Amino acid sequence: MSRVSYQFDDETALEQVGEHRWRTHLVADWNIGVNPNGGYLLAPLQRAMGQASGHPDPLSVTTHYLRPGSAGPAEIEVEVVRTGRTIGTVRGRLIQDGKTRLESLGAFSDLANPVSVATVSIDPVDLPPPEECVSRAALAQGVEIPLLNRVEVRVHPDHADAQGGRSPEISGWIRFSDGRPVDAAALSLFADAFPPPLFALLGRIGWVPTIELTVQFRRQPVEGWIRGHFATTDVAGTKTIEDAMLWDESGTLVAQARQCSLILQDGTP
Repeated sequence: MSRVSYQFDDETALEQVGEHRWRTHLVADWNIGVNPNGGYLLAPLQRAMGQASGHPDPLSVTTHYLRPGSAGPAEIEVEVVRTGRTIGTVRGRLIQDGKTRLESLGAFSDLANPVSVATVSIDPVDLPPPEECVSRAALAQGVEIPLLNRVEVRVHPDHADAQGGRSPEISGWIRFSDGRPVDAAALSLFADAFPPPLFALLGRIGWVPTIELTVQFRRQPVEGWIRGHFATTDVAGTKTIEDAMLWDESGTLVAQARQCSLILQDGTP
């Protein structure tokens, strides 16, 4: 039986070249403007860290974006901090042109563990069905976004206008354009693929690059659309904090994320 090939897996594929060392090749098809999306940059690094951890799933991954990445070859180096029976902790970095672009610290575990002490969760945000939402590709972006040929993003109709003056939040649906099933590995990408919610308040103000992103993975998602809600919860000077929650089609919370970003009104890094 032939293996189904998906763009996300092919375009974040790893080649192991030594103990805890890998190569990957990034492509421009996941860009926002001239820069690869931060969740896409993280994907091969997170995958390598997971392989080294001895556990199947990410549990919490914190990433610092030190420099913009670019399409082309990249090296990944991983250090196993500790491997335990239920959690493995790993540090990793993605390097291009001799410079570290991303540095991550992650905990990995097994999200399929059936043992549960209690059930506490967050109800999903109300959303019209995907077919009644607005494709992000149809919105005025102010920049070319090749990423939207790789993922399908549908925005709540009430959040589709980026002229400013609204509460700094955005909700919508997301899935892979080629039908790739969603899994925990994809949630870091989905947590960073919506328009910045700050645009709802200030309009399209320029570029809002990520300084630090933490994704906490709660459960393995069921197949289908992922429902997301994103809100800018604090702005101090040119630094922002954005909180995100992701639910699967069953209404189960599958991931939470927080990122610190920089507001660059002229669009220069």
